[in-house]
Amino acid sequence: MIRLINVSLMRGIKPLLEQADLTLNPGDKIGLIGANGAGKSSLFAMLRNELHPDQGDIDFPAKWRMAYVAQETPPLERAALDYAIDGDVNLRKLEAELARLEALPDSHDNGIAIGEVYSALADADAYTVQSRGEQLLLGLGFSLDQMQQPVASFSGGWRMRLNLAQALMCPSDLLLLDEPTNHLDLDAIIWLEDWLKRYAGTLIIISHDRDFLDEIVNVVVHIDERKLKRYSGNYSGFERQRAAQMTLAAGMIEKQQRKKAHLESFIERFKAKASKARQAQSRMKALAKMEELAPLRAAAEFSFEFREPLSAPNPLLVMEDVNAGYRSEDQATGDIREKTIVHGINFSLQIGQRIGLLGVNGAGKSTLIKTIAGELQPLTGESTVGKGLTIGYFAQHQVEMLRHDESPLWHLAKIAPTTREQELRNFLGGFNFPGTMVTSPIAPFSGGEKARLALALIVWQRPNLLLLDEPTNHLDLETREALTEALAQFEGTLVVVSHDRHLLRATTDQFIIVADGKLQPFDGDLDDYKDWLLQTKMGKGTDVLPAAGKANKTDFPTTSPIAPPPAPGVDKREQKRLEAEQRQRLSAQRKPLENKLKKVEEQMAKRNAQKADVDGQLADSTIYDAANKAKLKTLLADQAFYTKDLEKLEGEWMELQEQLEALAA
Repeated sequence: MIRLINVSLMRGIKPLLEQADLTLNPGDKIGLIGANGAGKSSLFAMLRNELHPDQGDIDFPAKWRMAYVAQETPPLERAALDYAIDGDVNLRKLEAELARLEALPDSHDNGIAIGEVYSALADADAYTVQSRGEQLLLGLGFSLDQMQQPVASFSGGWRMRLNLAQALMCPSDLLLLDEPTNHLDLDAIIWLEDWLKRYAGTLIIISHDRDFLDEIVNVVVHIDERKLKRYSGNYSGFERQRAAQMTLAAGMIEKQQRKKAHLESFIERFKAKASKARQAQSRMKALAKMEELAPLRAAAEFSFEFREPLSAPNPLLVMEDVNAGYRSEDQATGDIREKTIVHGINFSLQIGQRIGLLGVNGAGKSTLIKTIAGELQPLTGESTVGKGLTIGYFAQHQVEMLRHDESPLWHLAKIAPTTREQELRNFLGGFNFPGTMVTSPIAPFSGGEKARLALALIVWQRPNLLLLDEPTNHLDLETREALTEALAQFEGTLVVVSHDRHLLRATTDQFIIVADGKLQPFDGDLDDYKDWLLQTKMGKGTDVLPAAGKANKTDFPTTSPIAPPPAPGVDKREQKRLEAEQRQRLSAQRKPLENKLKKVEEQMAKRNAQKADVDGQLADSTIYDAANKAKLKTLLADQAFYTKDLEKLEGEWMELQEQLEALAA
């Protein structure tokens, strides 16, 4: 059992926890959530004994073995597989002890000691460690050849996978994982989910991936208002419980405000009357004793929307017999070498298509998107773009290309040099870059803030084709949700690679697999893809891709794929087509209502400002002087007009809201 008792923690002058209490049971799978900077990683550091609370105690069994992912990976020449197995520290100690004993002269005592070490090695599953290590690395996306390559040869993201493999190799009673999905693709995440479900110890995960949390955790701990609040169930369950608590709290606050107003009104009216003085005094005491309920935090949820594209060519893009890949120059001979990643591409993009790209790491998803974006030229074949095509391309390297010594305002002004500065400031404010932040260098910004800026720059350009390659990396839950909602309402064409299944489900209506160097349509949903993936990666079935044999052969190459069996009487492709049409119909119905609603809200804001101005003038006692009689008459007439018009506008607003809600039902 893990217990935090009256724990307080400061980082600098910022309090992260104040007298926080928490109990976690052995075997719990816990999702640790909270706003960025709330103290999640600091709590992990306290559990690892790297930080100490300023007050209170943290208690869990001393005999528990703890595993966590190292944040640094030295550039070793050690093979990746050996490095992963190094995570089993006890096993490596036993192997070192065996090597030491076997180097000593033979003796009776030495023989006994060697026998004891062999017995301990058997208990540590030393004879299966090689295959276990290989299975781990295969699940995390490494090939058998890569396992023999030195650690130093891998990029930063792949080294983090190796560190994750080390943590999973380590036999543990408590496993701490801080954003384990950040450097994984969808295939590796699905494999990791399955592994963690079978993990027998206590697991604590920090993650911004709601589907990942939903699949694994049975407890959620929320860091809120410097307290630790425990909720039973997965992340979706937490959201429901939290919403119910917020609604209840809002009702209690409203009830208390009504009671206070009633008490204050009574006191004001009767405190001077002798017959009511005693009751007034008692009500004054009741008012003084009334415990002030904490107001609900008014942290506005972050949201944004993609602006309507300026044009809509159809088709947007056509690729005929294209081979996509890379050209490089041989330094010795000057010869140009070509490496084809995806070949035989016959592919077109139509208005309104919403495509999710699936495929294992390295299959060519990013290569395909770069070719569509024009960052890579086709090695062979022809790619034709529609007149008026405007591409919004987001990938991790887009974030890395931002100028760290410049501000968000500078970046936006660079692509909009003729726009007024105030308009640029207002736009960036909508992406949570307020005040001095908008003119500050972005060097100290978090990864999520830089990604948010990159998104803002894309939104400004009003693209009609969005190409997104892992857009949610480093984004917190709130920003991910805002991006998901914005993409769901985007009126252009979308092609996205993402490991965030919630985003894929909400924003795409068809999937394409990049595999074996080809594009293949996928007749199924993400659950079908997960089933196929677990079968292939865990050796439970065929490795034949589940794709649609009945796809349009002029659009996609096929290799006699096998489709997962559809539900009886249901054609999944037809169902998806009907769902897409229904969504387009709803969008077409919602758009004029939303436009009307926006205009009504603008008019209400204008009338409220006008009425407030009139009310302010009427509050001035001099307006009631005889000399101001005519002005007073005008103001009273204006006040009556604004009040009546506001009532009319509020009625229109309510009616439009009801129509929108009816469409959503």
